[in-house]
Amino acid sequence: MARGVYSVPLYYEIAFSFVDAKKQINLFEKFIRKFSKIPVRRMLDIGCGPSLQLREAARRGYEAVGLDASPQMLKHLKARAQEEGVRIDTAQADLTGFRLRQKVDFACIMMGTISYVRSNREFLSHLNSVAASLRRGGLYLIEEFRLDWGGKRFFTPSIWTMKRDGIRVKTTYDYQLKDTLKQTVVDFFRLDVDDHGRRRVFEDRTTTKLIFPQELLTLIERNGKFEFLGWFERHRMRRLTRANMDNITLLRRK
Repeated sequence: MARGVYSVPLYYEIAFSFVDAKKQINLFEKFIRKFSKIPVRRMLDIGCGPSLQLREAARRGYEAVGLDASPQMLKHLKARAQEEGVRIDTAQADLTGFRLRQKVDFACIMMGTISYVRSNREFLSHLNSVAASLRRGGLYLIEEFRLDWGGKRFFTPSIWTMKRDGIRVKTTYDYQLKDTLKQTVVDFFRLDVDDHGRRRVFEDRTTTKLIFPQELLTLIERNGKFEFLGWFERHRMRRLTRANMDNITLLRRK
């Protein structure tokens, strides 16, 4: 049986090494300047993984906190931060039930990680957890909410290959419809690794729930702890005029 992709943080980091963390933090700072009601000193990345974003934020002088359910990911993040001469605090917890000892001024969840909630109840629990850990007036930025569920691209597999230091990682990410009545899909995530000639496979299959855009707004309203500020393009601070898989959903703590 193949090991899961979240147990191999080095290969995971290589798979997503195309991410431009500097540009992402630049964009975060634009959102903060325009929409945050509080100064931002402390940032939280939920479901952080190796978090190139937190490492860049820490280099800029922010206090950085990474939260993840995977102990392997957190150990890797701490080691990488130490190598790079920055400090990152970590917390091991599930994204649907956590509370930080010290509140943050800004929170984010990247690369569609929000899709791993399995029900509306879990999503509301997630919002409660974020609200308990985020100061009033602070922003919660959600990257790649599954807005364009009706588009041709949605059920088209994403496949790409990245290389670093003699390691080649081919990534396959796919959705498979499971139950239309329950709005559930199976998320398939696979890494095919060639590590200096040694070939290995890591994969995960997870059943998750589609939360449709208007359903999302209703859940945010029901939760009552956030303002919905809008849907934006993923790479710039421009509001969406139509559904797009590359997106940012922006909330603000009441």
